[in-house]
Amino acid sequence: MEKMKLKLLYSDLKPELESIEKELEQAVDSESLLLNDASLHLLQAGGKRIRPVFVLLAGKFGDYDIELLKRVAVPLELIHMASLVHDDVIDDSEIRRGRPTVKSEWNNSVAMYTGDFILARALERITEIESPRIHDILSKTLIEVCRGEIIQIEHKYRLDQSLRDYLRRIKRKTALLISSSCELGALVSGTDEKTAAHLRRFGYFIGMSFQIIDDILDFTASDQELGKPAGSDFIQGNITLPILYARQNPEIYQMLRDNLNLDISDEKRLEIVRTIRTSSAVDEAKRMSERYLEKALKELDYLPKGSAAKTMRKIAFFIGKRKF
Repeated sequence: MEKMKLKLLYSDLKPELESIEKELEQAVDSESLLLNDASLHLLQAGGKRIRPVFVLLAGKFGDYDIELLKRVAVPLELIHMASLVHDDVIDDSEIRRGRPTVKSEWNNSVAMYTGDFILARALERITEIESPRIHDILSKTLIEVCRGEIIQIEHKYRLDQSLRDYLRRIKRKTALLISSSCELGALVSGTDEKTAAHLRRFGYFIGMSFQIIDDILDFTASDQELGKPAGSDFIQGNITLPILYARQNPEIYQMLRDNLNLDISDEKRLEIVRTIRTSSAVDEAKRMSERYLEKALKELDYLPKGSAAKTMRKIAFFIGKRKF
């Protein structure tokens, strides 16, 4: 239901998004049946496609050309998909979007090579654009995404990490790819530098807010709504913002420490989820998300008025209030 509400906000982009969906399927096509099945397994599980949406909306601030914009939107979504396949291996996740993960359906080796294959297809697609600047932005973003993944591994089960550690991690893991979606959509459409810079910053701030809300939902949404067990972040050792705030309570800190990096029962998992959900940590994390949201909205104030800015504003409000 929530995903449908989000799609309604950009329903006027439906034909373009359907076209991008077809190109995504073509991009992961190969002579290997195994690679095809594994790649399509994740692709057909759906997703918000928020990165292509931001590419298209940013393109409306310049000379909107769907053929050019697709050459940016498809690689960005492929990079996101590849990172999810790799993430599920690192986190040993069994379920994503309500379906078995690639590593669960096949194995870790198939998942790693599937992720690599999807990533290679992304790089292949971006070469269709003859712009060293766009290649430079995308490659630097990809480097930062990889650094974010490594940092996430290094920070696993570290309950003593700082707020700064967390924010720098989600910047690399999520915000920069959304920021680049906005910036590249603008640049490929020939917008002026000032507009592209505001869109880049909008994408960064909305990306930070988006990831914080994602981390909150891991404790406030149900298993069914999430399409995976609630509290998965904690079980996998990923210390998110709600956990960082909740640990300030000595009793909760002790409970978290006692159960970190253990094969806990479902009953204990739900007890931890309930404890975080009913603590003040959720509201504190929401306030942090709102601060980023306000910064994102402020960037929109500098952009030319029109339907694209209006839709971006609606999406920003939706992200701040989404329930799963």
